[in-house]
Amino acid sequence: MEDKTMFETAVHPFDARGVAKRFRHAAIFGALESLEDGEVMRFVNDHDPLPLINQIQQRYGNQVGVNYVAREPGNIVIDFSIQLGVPAEAGAPAAAAAGAATGSCGGGSGHGCGCSGS
Repeated sequence: MEDKTMFETAVHPFDARGVAKRFRHAAIFGALESLEDGEVMRFVNDHDPLPLINQIQQRYGNQVGVNYVAREPGNIVIDFSIQLGVPAEAGAPAAAAAGAATGSCGGGSGHGCGCSGS
């Protein structure tokens, strides 16, 4: 009998709401860099981190996939998947393509992550 776990994607939770604002981006980049090809980091936050996504795409290109699982006010869930077999060249960053402004994550109502964007 084959081991089914070989064919299942490893999904690792990352709840940004519990990380101090000044450490969030460093923690997120560290978590992404610790993943292996095919693994997924399920990111949870209370606001849509468009500048962070832009930074991720600038830093890692297409080797980190971005897939929204939930995109509702106060409940953002994003699967960041590691795709090492994909060329690293990035096209237009998704955050920029979506019309996101650079600067802070724009959490609003006191929910910003405190990033400076790029």
